Amino acid sequence: MAKNLVIVESPAKAKTIEKFLGSDYTVTSCFGHIRDLAEGELSVDVGKNFEPKYIIPEDKKKVVSELKKLAKGAETIWLATDEDREGEAISWHLRETLDLDDKKIKRIVFHEITKPAIMRAIENPRHIDENLVNAQQARRILDRLVGFELSPILWKKIQPALSAGRVQSVAVRLVVERERAILGHQFKSAYKITASFYPVDAAGKRSDAILNAELPQRFDTATEAEKFLTQCVGAGYKIADIEVKPAQKSPSAPFTTSTLQQEASRKLGFSVTRTMVVAQKLYEAGHITYMRTDSLNLSELAIEEIKNEVIKNYGAKYSNPKQYTTKSASAQEAHEAIRPTYPGKPVAGSDDSEKRLYDLIWKRTVASQMSNAILEKTSVKINISTNPLQLLAEGEVLKFDGFLKLYMEQNDDEEDENIAGMLPPLSVGQQLQFIEMDATERYNRPSPRYTEASLVKKLEELGIGRPSTYAPTIATVQKRGYVIKGDQDGVERAYSIFKLKNDKISKASKTEVFGKEKGKLFPSNIGMIVNDFLVENFGTILDYGFTADVEKEFDEIANGDIVWQKMIGGFYKPFHDTVENTIKTSARVKGERLLGVDPVSGKNVYVKLGKFGPVVQIGEGNIPEEKPKYSRLKAGQLVENISLEDALELFRLPREVGEFEDAPVIVSVGRFGPYVSHAKAFYSLAKTDDPYTIDLNRAIEIIETKRTDNINKTIATFDYEGKPLQILRGRFGPYISYDKGNYKITKGMEPEKLTLEECIEIIKAKPEGPPKPKGRRFAKKS
Repeated sequence: MAKNLVIVESPAKAKTIEKFLGSDYTVTSCFGHIRDLAEGELSVDVGKNFEPKYIIPEDKKKVVSELKKLAKGAETIWLATDEDREGEAISWHLRETLDLDDKKIKRIVFHEITKPAIMRAIENPRHIDENLVNAQQARRILDRLVGFELSPILWKKIQPALSAGRVQSVAVRLVVERERAILGHQFKSAYKITASFYPVDAAGKRSDAILNAELPQRFDTATEAEKFLTQCVGAGYKIADIEVKPAQKSPSAPFTTSTLQQEASRKLGFSVTRTMVVAQKLYEAGHITYMRTDSLNLSELAIEEIKNEVIKNYGAKYSNPKQYTTKSASAQEAHEAIRPTYPGKPVAGSDDSEKRLYDLIWKRTVASQMSNAILEKTSVKINISTNPLQLLAEGEVLKFDGFLKLYMEQNDDEEDENIAGMLPPLSVGQQLQFIEMDATERYNRPSPRYTEASLVKKLEELGIGRPSTYAPTIATVQKRGYVIKGDQDGVERAYSIFKLKNDKISKASKTEVFGKEKGKLFPSNIGMIVNDFLVENFGTILDYGFTADVEKEFDEIANGDIVWQKMIGGFYKPFHDTVENTIKTSARVKGERLLGVDPVSGKNVYVKLGKFGPVVQIGEGNIPEEKPKYSRLKAGQLVENISLEDALELFRLPREVGEFEDAPVIVSVGRFGPYVSHAKAFYSLAKTDDPYTIDLNRAIEIIETKRTDNINKTIATFDYEGKPLQILRGRFGPYISYDKGNYKITKGMEPEKLTLEECIEIIKAKPEGPPKPKGRRFAKKS
């Protein structure tokens, strides 16, 4: 038995650290938290100063047992969990659960898994920081209290199986409010004037280069725009003024957790959860520093190594070492920004995702220590002989690329900022030969819907959440079905364009697609209804400023400035009183709107929240002799703004599209989505199929494709005791299907050659597993 036992969170981390330590050290993993608040109950004794009730989950009991054996035989136990509050709490739980003697414990932290960092940590152990532990406990307990008390109210007042969370509900509120701002946006158009010219030299020779210019102001109406073009018929144009200004573009700071999530989303298309999973693997393999940080700091050693890397690859003029200052006053715990542990290593990672994310981190870090890009911004004013207004042409010339040689940050705007091209040679007083001028109708745009990354950015701006909470928050609101990540097809919109060319004005009407979205966050109907209920009854909890203040109080606990029980007590008393009052006074939410009257039946048409989602209802549901008709809403349709016309359109289903093989083909929508039914068989439609427009030919194609798939799926069929026994191809490989049971075929067996007797042996050899638990499991609050 080794003298030293090192406990970390993950096997991958253990494997990396093990390479750096000698035979006197045993490195093992606790697989994250080894105990937590019990599920299905509050697990917090409010009457005993919010004392938590921790339990060891079933899946961790074996781990705890093994750790106790290892700890018993070791002289020193090194708790090497992550350096943040969560990691500190894991070390504390290990001490408490394993009943470790404080004299045997040494707490070590490091923000990179390299040999020098590990050895420095071993040389500088410390005690468990109780303040950090208390900050983590306070967050966990407060979130449990909020979730445990809010969720049952939602069950009673809206519908069963709903849940709420302190930070997650605020994130949903942001998405809902942005959606309503978009839906309520008033589109206004204005006319943008653009023109193009050929520069003419003093000898009257025309240049082949084209100068593009724009009128700085816009016209509100078509009449004003056309009048301006009319005034420009036969006009002369010349350069009135040229202004050249030097400019610089600075590199972005190294990555923090939130900026890494944002840039990985924009450049790599990663979700915030995927970014953190991949970053965790890179960290545990020793390739990058700790990935949960809000610090912009780089170590002096890292800055020196990056400087050498820049000079070696690009030359001394590209090097500009600098230290960035963290803007956030709440930044704590982390010692450095996210950077490569070895700046001289431009490629790392075991798979494509890891390599791409590492490349992003490496380039961003190295670029942060490079010189500014030097630009020359040119602004050209153009006089119009028939009008006092001036046209403006602008351009940027890149004089020195600096950090742009390696890296360019992207932004969330649909029109990314780019460096403009070079303007043609020009001089003041120079004549311009007119080519054409356009007055194009352009509409104002609402704020864009959030992406996962831009929602993280907004939460950070508001001071809500911390590096360790962004990804879980975004994942949770989607898992609960309150927010949906998806695409939206754009719709066509007409716009006008006036063109002045050859002294003649022409008018044309064109179309453009607007409102097209990809990978954006949309609130679901239930998300909007739950949000409205919580905002109405628990406005304080969902207040952005209040939520940010709670985060600051967690920071104060971590700094030892306030006692965690006192902080929770100050929150819980008024919150609990509000809960009690809401239970008594608030009405049940029906989520119901009267849309109007069905012109065919003369009955009222409602949209409401049904048992399996939002539905349109024709007729009254409370009249025994009247059976109402129901239809589910399409994806993307909202209870709060669906029109009567759109609602009645939903009742076109089911619809018969024709006959095939002497049987009707019917398209409809069921609980699991749109489908085609034919001869008592059902076939799901593809996501790209619209049940309201699909024709007979496409329906037959779906039927025949499914039949072919079923034929290819079946490897063999036997008769066993009067029932069919089949060998089938499945999603996870070949298997045996018999009497409503599925049986895995052992790897190495050839399913095509299996006999009936061998199939029976596989069925009989299947072990009797424990019965699956029934009933709804209490949703986890965090």
